[in-house]
Amino acid sequence: MPDPIRPRTFAHVVYRTRRFQEMLRWYQRVFGAKVQYGNDALAFLTYDDEHHRFAIANLDVLKPGAAAPAAGRGEIGVDHVAYGFASLAELLGKYEELKALGIRPYWCIHHGVTVSLYYGDPDGNQMEFQVDCFASHDEANAFMEGPHFSANPIGVEYDPDAWLARLRAGESEQSLLPRRVHLPVSEVRGALAPAAAHLAS
Repeated sequence: MPDPIRPRTFAHVVYRTRRFQEMLRWYQRVFGAKVQYGNDALAFLTYDDEHHRFAIANLDVLKPGAAAPAAGRGEIGVDHVAYGFASLAELLGKYEELKALGIRPYWCIHHGVTVSLYYGDPDGNQMEFQVDCFASHDEANAFMEGPHFSANPIGVEYDPDAWLARLRAGESEQSLLPRRVHLPVSEVRGALAPAAAHLAS
């Protein structure tokens, strides 16, 4: 059996909170992180030249009026962790490898800064497999500061089988990686889906 395709990096973690400002301050103080992009519902922070190392989802905005904070799926805690792959070919090769084992992503999304596949383990823990869309951190950071990310920080869905076919037909990764279509905003899938439905409207 050939060696499986493995991620190259551990990329970021996303947290769900009802202490949004307190969490922002804590990550800024403890990690020296800065907010790359933020609104009242979501914030993306980094402590190095990566486009983001943390994202924080504000459940008071995304899921107002819920009961007291509780750990568990869709509430306070880790939403997902992300792993970076070296290339689009490797990301889609991993997709094909897992598909052959009967493991399929629940969300295939082009975020603009990354092309991503989301999976859930048997306990429902969520993970993102991603490849960066830009050759440099400066370009990715500029995209996050621009109008297209502001208009759609969630992303647009794509078909990994179609993309794999395009790559195998000779289309370059560089032609696929830029997000050229910015709408419609995808419905959020996974643990945040019930909370974040209004972000797609």
